[in-house]
Amino acid sequence: MNAAALWRFLRHRVFIFDPWLSTVLLAISLISLVTMYSAAGEGSERLVVHARNLGMAVMITWLVASLDPRHLRAVAIPIYLVGLALLFGVELMGITAKGAKRWLDLGFTRIQPAELMKIAIPLMLAWFFHISQNRLRSRYVHLMAIMLLVLPVALVGRQPDLGTAILIGSAGAFVIYFAGLSWRVILGSLVVGLAAMPLLWLNMKPYQKERVLTMIDPTNDPLGKGFHIIQSTIAVGSGGLQGKGWLRGTQAHLDFVPERTTDFIFSVYAEEFGLVGTGILLALYTAFIARGLMIASQAQSLFSRLLAASMTMIVFTYAFVNIGMVIGILPVVGVPLPFMSYGGTALVTLGVGCGMLMCIAHENAMQRHRAGRQFIFQ
Repeated sequence: MNAAALWRFLRHRVFIFDPWLSTVLLAISLISLVTMYSAAGEGSERLVVHARNLGMAVMITWLVASLDPRHLRAVAIPIYLVGLALLFGVELMGITAKGAKRWLDLGFTRIQPAELMKIAIPLMLAWFFHISQNRLRSRYVHLMAIMLLVLPVALVGRQPDLGTAILIGSAGAFVIYFAGLSWRVILGSLVVGLAAMPLLWLNMKPYQKERVLTMIDPTNDPLGKGFHIIQSTIAVGSGGLQGKGWLRGTQAHLDFVPERTTDFIFSVYAEEFGLVGTGILLALYTAFIARGLMIASQAQSLFSRLLAASMTMIVFTYAFVNIGMVIGILPVVGVPLPFMSYGGTALVTLGVGCGMLMCIAHENAMQRHRAGRQFIFQ
């Protein structure tokens, strides 16, 4: 194999990461390691595990990015059906812990099938609209897509796991929206949803009602249910413009901020790096979303376009919901901050999603390369 052939092999099999996405993800990952060092404490094993999980996410991203989008399309139905079967398995014989039945014991390990549906739903709906692209204006196509989405969301909601149900529902809703759902249907759904709010409230579990009431006024129970929100907002606000400095966050280091390595890591970062640091992090997330939507707009097929757009907007939903609950404008639902929060499962899911984005970006680049060669030889 000569040097030119070796370079072609490496370029098409190894160097497949989109440079813009890679730069943004690298920057966020470095920020997460710096923040985790402070949040977990010097010498904490959590920092080592978090670094290992980030490395694992990179490997998963590379493996998925090396696939052809046609391979992703081929596994859409099997992954969706397996995910549904596992959710029904949780319903019938799942393991209950902390008042929720979310895990399934396979004998050699325990899994949380709801996590699989974060990937399965966008894949399935993108595949469904791809094969139905000649009938996208038909209301029955969109109705069928909604049915494919509602069933797993309902099963996850029954566990109960509101945070994951929101993420799965959002992932599917984005695919349906980008497939061309009519604004009349969207506005009609919003009106129906608002009208159904009293019924939804009556059917909510007591702890879910407490979360909503705590979000509205956390001072009603400042040492109990409202403690998380009060302390996290104090930490965010006390950072000021430039922050207190790395490792100098008093709210975090005096143990006032709960779950500071997972759901509330943003409050640790905001306290130590202030409005300037927060602006940089939000700019990085915005750059990720902008690049992801650009990749979607250049995709070579409807399947790739819908999948790339949905995966991009999942990251937006993760970030929006997490930051919203940390600053007290959304209920606390246990959604991690993308690539920042401690937790292997979320990083694996995000790694798969980023791998799909990289896969589609690579396909776009190869198509531009082929088009350029054809232009040269014409």
